[in-house]
Amino acid sequence: MEKRLNLLMFSGEYDKAMAGLILANSARDLNIEVTMFFTFWGLLLLRDPEKIDMEGKSIYEKMFGVLTPEDVEKLPLSRMNYAGIGKRMMQEMLDEKEAPPLIAFLKGARKKQIKFLACKLSVDILGFKQEEFYPEVEIVDAKVYLEDALKSDIQLFI
Repeated sequence: MEKRLNLLMFSGEYDKAMAGLILANSARDLNIEVTMFFTFWGLLLLRDPEKIDMEGKSIYEKMFGVLTPEDVEKLPLSRMNYAGIGKRMMQEMLDEKEAPPLIAFLKGARKKQIKFLACKLSVDILGFKQEEFYPEVEIVDAKVYLEDALKSDIQLFI
């Protein structure tokens, strides 16, 4: 029986997203089936920056779209962001250690066919559209996520 990992991604912050995606990619390398459920700020990781669309959105949804980073590399740090200075320092430290950027881990997860689930209620509240997400993203309700989590060997909240 194959092992399963379930990650709930609530955060839209660079370092937390990197931690989740490193774990997901590493688990796939160990032949562990991985599901990632993205809710609220975590949904920012699933938006394809080339497909963000403001058409037909309410004023609040448009404001949200403009005020949130459209690209994962523009996400802030969870701590010590200091108006982006801390983020630049972190990126320089990653470069010095020849560590891949967040986008590389996201691309790796997509390539390794990690299951990406987006919370339907969060998607609806924030005004996102299915076509704004990467093609492998499935929009589901919390019940679908919980059914998957209950079958998993490991559940993590990030």
